[in-house]
Order: sequence, then C-alpha cells, then structure tokens
Amino acid sequence: MTDQPGRQPVPRRPVSEPERQLPVPRPSTDVAPAERFSAPPNAHAFSLSPERAAQIVRQSASARWVGFLATLVVVIFVILYYFYELGVPGIAGTSHLVAEAEAQQVTSVEKGYTVYEASCARCHGVNGEGGIGPVLNDQMKLFVHLSPEYLRNVLFAGGRYVCGNPKSLMPVWDEANGGPLNYEEINNLVAFLRATNEKAYVVRDPSTREPVIDATGKVTTFRGWRDPNFKPAANATPFPDCWTDAFKSPTPTASGSPGATTSPAPSGTGTVIKIKALNIAFDPTAVDAPAGQAFTIDFDNQDAGIPHNISISDTGGQTVFRGDIFPGVATKAYSVPALQAGAYKFICDVHPNMTGTITVK
Repeated sequence: MTDQPGRQPVPRRPVSEPERQLPVPRPSTDVAPAERFSAPPNAHAFSLSPERAAQIVRQSASARWVGFLATLVVVIFVILYYFYELGVPGIAGTSHLVAEAEAQQVTSVEKGYTVYEASCARCHGVNGEGGIGPVLNDQMKLFVHLSPEYLRNVLFAGGRYVCGNPKSLMPVWDEANGGPLNYEEINNLVAFLRATNEKAYVVRDPSTREPVIDATGKVTTFRGWRDPNFKPAANATPFPDCWTDAFKSPTPTASGSPGATTSPAPSGTGTVIKIKALNIAFDPTAVDAPAGQAFTIDFDNQDAGIPHNISISDTGGQTVFRGDIFPGVATKAYSVPALQAGAYKFICDVHPNMTGTITVK
C-alpha cells in the first residue's frame, strides 16, 4: 500500500517476534506479608482467670435479680388489677367492673327516660299510667309479660304484634324496620321501661345532658316503675298476650283474684252518682252511696279515644262490681247492686292510677 502524505508510517513487527495473545496472562505474584489484626493471645485461652470468673458470677447474679424483680412487679400488678376489676372477695362495692356496669345502666335509663317522654308518653302516659295506649307501670305486667325481648319485638313490629290488629295505633319504632329510633335508643328505652323503683335517676337535658333544675333549684329526678320485690299471688294467672283480653269477664285482677262479672244495665230508679273521667283522672274521687240499696253510676268518659271503666272493690281487694270498658267521648249508666255499709275503692281497670273512694252508709 502506498503511503499517504502527512501520515506516519506504522512500524512493522519483525517476523521472528511471536504474536501476543489476549487476554494477556499475568505473572503470578505472592501476597505481601502483613500483620493480622486479632485479639491478644490471652483472649484465646480456654480457661478463665479467677477475676473473670468472679465478674461473670456477679453479672449473672445481677441479671437473675433483675429478672426476679421484674417478674415480681408483673405478678403484683396482675393481682392488684384483678382485685381492682373484680373486687376484693367478701367486700361489696369494690369491683370496678360492677361499678362501671351500674354507671352505664344509669346512663342508659336516663337516656331512655328522654326517649320515652319524647315518643311514648303521649299515648302511654307520663308515668306509664296509660291513655290511648295500654298501661305500662302495672306490676303484674312488668313481672314477666313486659320482658326486654317482648318490648323489642313490639318496638320493631308495632302494635300489630301485641293483639294482631293491623289497624293498631302503635307505630313501628325500630329504625331497622323503618322507624325513627336507632339501636342505641331502643336499648335505652327498654332499660328505662325495665328500671326498678329502688334508685332515683336524674332528668337530663336531651341536648346538653346536664341535669334539669326545677323551680326550687333542686335537680329533677325520677324513679323506675318495676318493684323488684313484687311477687304475684299464688293463684294468679299469666297476663294475657293481648292487653284488651285482661278486661274481658271474668278476668284476674292485679292481685290475682277473680273479677266480678259485668253487665251494665239501664239506669233505674234510686240514687244516681255522677262520675266523670277527664285527663286520665276521675272527678270526683270521693262519692257517697246508700247502704243496702242498688244505685246507678252515670259514668261520663270525656277522654276522646281513651278507654275507661269503673271497677269497685271492697277493703279486702275483692271486686264487687266491674263496669264495661268503653272509649270516650261517651257516657254509660252502671247499675250497681246493693252494698253493705263501709268504704269501697273504685278504679279504672285500664288505668290503675285512676282511683277514688265510695263511702256506703
């Protein structure tokens, strides 16, 4: 090849020089001697010096003491926490769990009272005495009939659950079935309806939960309706599933004694006593009747849509007369047979808080 101007000629390798191979082999080299970094020779000894052995013993003893004290602290804490939560055996009122459960129950009852006043009192009465709806504060009903399960079913299904009446005025209350009350409000309402009369609860403002103060500056309180010491009479019969069946003749009274058969007759001659029912109360509450003579009670029920009647019992609680129940506004004449001289009590079977006295002389 002809050399080009301006370029250096490439030297040619002599023919006798051997051709180099790739990669080029390296000549072997020895590792340069270097001093090793290691523990001193005495560290590799297989026997302990007396000082080292004593040190290990001291460290082990200290570790065991620390473990023992930590375990002791944990055991003491568990024992104290156990007694704090469950109480000291044989000493009442020392259980935190019981105290907290009671406090939550009080709160639930007080909230349930607010729900009842807002949603139920209009029909069942402020104190459960009844009105458009049946009585709720009757001890015979509260004993077994108005159980928590039964109350929840009524609130879920409405009044048709009680007597099978699809036209019942009692609406559905449970939110799960289209009502306005949620799960917590239902539980609080049931807690209030089942509360006992042993304890006074505080009436609280629904929005602030602060106690309501009356005109005298005192905290307003209320009590539950259920008497925990109530026991039905030995011959008492179960309360009927439908509350209206309780007023059919013959029927058991609250004390369990059989009631008198009722059949109001047209008013006849003789003494006529006028008694009026208004705002779930009798007017007047004290009347006189002649002894040994039949008389007539002209009963005027002025509570619109609310059923009332008059039932008369002697001092022993035995029913001597029971008038038919009828809703207002209406009037009925009850023909009462002759009674012996004495004091008699008359009540409304639907609303036992409606009472009065008849003096026969």
